Amino acid sequence: MACFKAKAKYYRDKKNMRAINNLLIKFNSKKVGTDEFGNQYYEKKSGKRFVIYNGIAEPTKIPSEWHVWIHYLTNQAPVQINTNKYSWQKIHIPNLTGTKNAYSPEKTSSNKTSLHYEPWEAN
Repeated sequence: MACFKAKAKYYRDKKNMRAINNLLIKFNSKKVGTDEFGNQYYEKKSGKRFVIYNGIAEPTKIPSEWHVWIHYLTNQAPVQINTNKYSWQKIHIPNLTGTKNAYSPEKTSSNKTSLHYEPWEAN
């Protein structure tokens, strides 16, 4: 029962902190836009730019148009300029390392390389 109360307090505190954080963002920052993944981009009055990720905070989920803006390479947000995609451009996907969709070449599987391995022996 004590464990349940501790978890309930944790989630209640987390919810309260999220509400306070959203309130501070609303008063101190200006929302610049949202990308196709649902990430929201803000700029503070001091000029600092930041993103609130939709779901897990994964920096590779930032599309290239927004990457340029958030790293101060341009002052115009992608919402303000025309960002046409060309037919040769691929759709942005986040980094898949560590997931079941990660790339793994067949040549490097351990069962194939272990068949040809001969250990070194000292004379």
